[in-house]
Amino acid sequence: MEKMSRVSTALGGNVLTGRTMHCHLDAPANAISVCRDAAQVVVAGRSIFKIYSIEDEQFVEKLNLRVGRKPSLNLSCADVVWHQMDENLLATAATNGVVVTWNLGRPSRNKQDQLFTEHKRTVNKVCFHPAEAHMLLSGSQDGFMKCFDLRRKDSVSTFSGQSESVRDVQFSIRDYFTFASTFENGNVQLWDIRRPDRCERMFTAHNGPVFCCDWHPEDRGWLATGGRDKMVKVWDVTTPRAREVHCVQTIASVARVKWRPECRHHLATCSMMVDHNIYVWDVRRPFVPAAMFEEHRDVTTGIAWRHPHDPSFLLSGSKDSTLCQHLFRDASQPVERANPEGLCYGLFGDLAFAAKESLVASESGRKPYAGDRRHPIFFKRKLDPAEPFAGLASSALSVFETEAGGSCMSWFVDTARRYALAGRPLAELCDHNAKVARELGRNQVAQTWTMLRIIYCSPGLVPSTNLNHSVGKGSSCGLPLINSFNLKEMAPGLGSETRLDRSKGDTRSDTVLLDSSATLITNEDNEETEGSDVPADYLLGDVEGDDEELYLLDPDHTHPEEPEYVLPQEAFPLRHEIVDTPPGPEHLQDKADSPHVSGSEADAVSLAPVDSSFSLISVSHTLYDNRLPPDFFSALVRDMLRFYAEQGDVQMAVSVLIVLGERVRKDIDEQAQEHWYTSYIDLLQRFRLWNVSNEVVKLSTSRAISCLNQASTSLHVNCSHCKRPMSGRGWVCGRCHRCASMCAVCHHVVKGLFVWCQGCSHGGHLQHIMKWLEGSSHCPAGCGHLCEYS
Repeated sequence: MEKMSRVSTALGGNVLTGRTMHCHLDAPANAISVCRDAAQVVVAGRSIFKIYSIEDEQFVEKLNLRVGRKPSLNLSCADVVWHQMDENLLATAATNGVVVTWNLGRPSRNKQDQLFTEHKRTVNKVCFHPAEAHMLLSGSQDGFMKCFDLRRKDSVSTFSGQSESVRDVQFSIRDYFTFASTFENGNVQLWDIRRPDRCERMFTAHNGPVFCCDWHPEDRGWLATGGRDKMVKVWDVTTPRAREVHCVQTIASVARVKWRPECRHHLATCSMMVDHNIYVWDVRRPFVPAAMFEEHRDVTTGIAWRHPHDPSFLLSGSKDSTLCQHLFRDASQPVERANPEGLCYGLFGDLAFAAKESLVASESGRKPYAGDRRHPIFFKRKLDPAEPFAGLASSALSVFETEAGGSCMSWFVDTARRYALAGRPLAELCDHNAKVARELGRNQVAQTWTMLRIIYCSPGLVPSTNLNHSVGKGSSCGLPLINSFNLKEMAPGLGSETRLDRSKGDTRSDTVLLDSSATLITNEDNEETEGSDVPADYLLGDVEGDDEELYLLDPDHTHPEEPEYVLPQEAFPLRHEIVDTPPGPEHLQDKADSPHVSGSEADAVSLAPVDSSFSLISVSHTLYDNRLPPDFFSALVRDMLRFYAEQGDVQMAVSVLIVLGERVRKDIDEQAQEHWYTSYIDLLQRFRLWNVSNEVVKLSTSRAISCLNQASTSLHVNCSHCKRPMSGRGWVCGRCHRCASMCAVCHHVVKGLFVWCQGCSHGGHLQHIMKWLEGSSHCPAGCGHLCEYS
């Protein structure tokens, strides 16, 4: 649906009127250009080359320049430009490497004027000089730029960028002799047309190909560039080194960039793929576009402001075979939908919080939230009244800084560097990591590593020395005691009786109540046992007998010699040898004749009184079976890993995953593992722990993570002497037969770390280059390039 807004603009006596509209083309467009009076637009593509008149209500086709019966590759256009001094002069860049000029003043149907066939590959860009009527510049895929004088048949000068492909060339509006060129290797070069032998300046602008550039119409030294890295950067080239002034982050590769007339900080961009919209950015607000045009349904290939002094009308062509005129007033404004609130933690624990300015009336009137002992630092952006969208989505930012040492992350860095994840037996890895955690004061983590060692390295065989239990003097069994209790200082009100619930053929754990002065040791396995020093509040034991049988031990009856007493033996076979004990006194032998105690039990339980204290009831048997399945503890370990991950300690979760490997991998969801790994690797890289990060990737148990360090591993280098690509056969150039790894400072072959400049290809020993650049910014090889090492 076309929007009905209409704008009239007065430009030096001429009035521009129009509205948002579009027309259907016969074929997809590759480029567009507007004539000097803003009344006509030319559209060029592989199968289209037409001129349209821009009326108030619609586009009207005026001229079709594709004439002739036979199709020609000279008419397959990659770019088109309309001369801003001569309204009858056009130039096109053909996909077969031909540069064609067109004279609309010719009386014949065929308006073709001249053909320049000096380029060997596709010409990507053509550009007229803004003040010189007969000067035309072209940039080609063959890496060369050529300057043509339209009064001659051949080029007047050739510029070699020493690169594979030239993507864009633009004459400076303010400097008569200067033009800029962009390349696929990420470099931008500034040239003087009077010196074709070498560029005046070269700098690396983007991480990847630079597809476009545009000089600012008002600021002499501002150059905007766009690249495949989804960045739009504004450079100040008036300084000795090109300085990045602004950087805009987009969501796709930037194909075209154009400064908006009469608006110093606004520029328009379109993408090469994925994104079909056109954005107008304020470079001072690099993350939210000021305006967005959404009319196209396919990739936008060309954009142009209708008049160099009118900021209201924008023209565009697209692969969806449409030509559009966009009225800036009708553009959607993403800032209206932007969320003015935000919350983010810094790397070292600082907290940033942004909120609407209406919620933060003033710095003095705001109170920190309850319990916060850190006072926020406020930052408020000063609004520019001339900015169209200044009042939308404005926020006040407050930053809560952490107290000194209050949230130090040194433990994370030390742990990452000192942990051992592979190369040793599992027991040694667990012991080493437990020791590291203990030294850093992380006792819970250290205990976890110790438990993992016990679980996976010695199942069912826990040394008795590791337990706080004591076995009897006559015991020959090394099995751990599952329950042992010391009854010293038990309250006298607990009872003066010992109740043993017994039932023949039935076994259960019952409560035993003892008199405050009595002593009883019960051993299920007929093991003579002494008490330990571990206090307890209850007693456990497995015994047999009849229910309701009650035994009384006389608390007043004392024995000065404190001999041992033997009670009847249990009704099951002995598990180990019982050491002989001295015979008991006669009064307990008489108790053995009691109808409540059978004769077979007389040798089973021993009573060893201790001075004015309770002793121990202990039941001794194996803690668990030696034949437990390997995955018996899998659920416990899985829950432990999830606990650490939910607490934010992905370092522990990932370290355990790597150390245990296949033991736990099958029990953890693959997606969860990948999330833990990516989070930990991101933290390591934020702390610049590159080696540890790479080790984690190599040892990863997740397939999606282990391939991260396998991409972009090829390095393509050029010879520093002849500038040609090096072959894969060695470090000797196959063309000039010179060693490429010569140090530019000491002139010796570099056999260790070699560092080189991506701009001029010169380099040398790392220490030599660093020392050289401390005192000079020029290349030590004498090429004149301004090198930089960061």
